Parts: sequence; C-alpha cells; structure tokens
Amino acid sequence: MAFRSGRNPYYRGPVSAHFDSLRFHSPGRRGEPGKTPLELMRWNFGGGKTAWPAAFPSPFSDKPPARVDQGLRVTLIGHASYLLQVAGKNILIDPVYSQRASPVTFAGPSRVNAPGIAFDDLPPIDAVLITHNHYDHLDVETLSRLHKRDRPRIIVPLGNDTILTAADPALAGSDARDWGETVRISDAVSVTLEPTLHWSARGMTDRFMALWASFVIDTPEGRVFACGDTGYDPNSIYQELGKRYGGFKLALLPIGAYEPRWFMRTQHMNPEEAVIVFEELKAKTAIGHHWGTFNLTNEGIEEPRIALAAALKAKNIPPQTFQAFQPGQTLTLTS
Repeated sequence: MAFRSGRNPYYRGPVSAHFDSLRFHSPGRRGEPGKTPLELMRWNFGGGKTAWPAAFPSPFSDKPPARVDQGLRVTLIGHASYLLQVAGKNILIDPVYSQRASPVTFAGPSRVNAPGIAFDDLPPIDAVLITHNHYDHLDVETLSRLHKRDRPRIIVPLGNDTILTAADPALAGSDARDWGETVRISDAVSVTLEPTLHWSARGMTDRFMALWASFVIDTPEGRVFACGDTGYDPNSIYQELGKRYGGFKLALLPIGAYEPRWFMRTQHMNPEEAVIVFEELKAKTAIGHHWGTFNLTNEGIEEPRIALAAALKAKNIPPQTFQAFQPGQTLTLTS
C-alpha cells in the first residue's frame, strides 16, 4: 500500500481521545513514539535469547462439534488463535494458520507446533474477531480461506478493513469499529471493542496507523474478555473494565513474548502482570496464550507456563483457575 508522509494510509476520521488525525494511541500514552530503530538493534544484537526447540508438539488436539447450543466451549488453536463456540455461534479470534508469522513465506518466526484444530476440521464460522494487525494476529491468507469457505463476518478495529481489502478485495466487507462500539453477531451474542495497551504496524512506516483492541463478548453463558496483546501499568484500564462490566466468566490473556523487559514492558505483559490483570478484571477463570508456538522474544519456550504457576502460587490462586493452554486444549463452561 502506498504511503505518503504525514498521511494515514488506512483510516481518515475525526480526531478523538485516542486518534490525533494521523496516529492512534493507547490510553494515557498520547504521542507514544514506540521503540526506535536503535533500540530495536540493541535488542536484536544484545544477546540473551534462549534457544527454542525445532519442534514443541502439543499433547492435545481437537475436532470441535458443528455447534454448541448449551454452555460455552473454547479451544486454543495456537498462539493467540481461539475457537469460541456459544449459543449456536462459532467465533474465531485472531486465526493464524500460516506456517510463519511474517509478511513473507521464507523468513520470520515459524511455528513449532501444528494448529490444535486442523483448518478442515473447523466448523462453519459465523464471525472472526481481529485484535490488531501484527502478523501473528492478522493472517490475511487464513482470512481469505475462511471467506471462500464460510463468508464469516470479520470485525476489526478502525483502519484494519483497509489493510484487508488491499490484500484481498474479497475481504472488502469487513466491519471496522472504534473502541466502545458494539456489534451484534446474533440476538444472543454481541461483541464490544475496548482499549488495550499496545500498538500496530505491518511495516516500518505505518506504526500506530490502524487501531488495536480487546473484545468483550456478551453471551447467554456469561461474559468473555479476549485480549490479543497488551502491556501493563498500574494506571491501565483493566481495573476500570472489571468495575464497569462487573467481572467476567472467562478471560483470554497473553502470558508470553515479554523478555527483555526494558524493550517489551510497554507492549507485552509478563505472567505476573497477567495475574494482576486477571484480578483487576474480576474474572472467574482465565486461559493464558501467546506462548509456545512462535519464537518472538528472549524467554525460553516453557518459561511463561512456569512463571504463571509461580505467580498464581504467590497469590494463593488455585492453578486450575488460570491455565497456560497449549494448541488443541479445550475448556467447557456451563451456566
């Protein structure tokens, strides 16, 4: 997509509390510049990266039912990709079926385990929720395959619809929304976009130019909070969301890609911070994702799961309350 200096290539709209006519920003981070190329080089060439195994197969796999009418069923496909089945609707969150989380097929982070649900085993998909445009969350190839098969409704934060249409004109019907807007998927299920502490980019010249979001999913079986990526700080918005929504039956929270902290803190929370967010959201149950599939940062492949267990133990929270899922692992909750 062509880019002209001083112009947003994805979105044109009125100035708001989180949009300055060129760039979006997280709550309390107006004018946030992001990391500089020098800081990026310092991280990439600074050492300290723990090697991952070439393969890290999951002991789980799932072939989901065509639909779920009673209860709420959620399956981790891998990394931050989920299938949520509730009230007869099948919803995908950040589906990535490509081998690499990258703009090219020959380089970039390659998955070390297969998707926990094979693409051909997916039930008919009614809706797809995309949290932001990083390649480990927005996979155009997967969305094109889904569109050809099921024609699902694709709900994205502002500006991301332009990215999808430019990549595949068949995706032109995607539904772009701002924070605070609610979209009805059916009479029983709706989703609301909410802020998160992150950023966006598909290249080096479009940082902060498409919006990012978390999703609050209202269902007859309870309310679900789905977060793709977020940093954490004591003045972040999660305590306010917990109060406003009165808590959540389930929270889907990232727990990986957090080292080194000097570089990642503002964009990716670590497991200890994820437990704080779990408490601030007043969630009853949580699933930890964003670990063990794509090698994105410095920590070892098992470290997020180990650190999550330690953080829960330190707060006397039962380990089954907040589990680090692997691809294919499934949770079913009833009313």
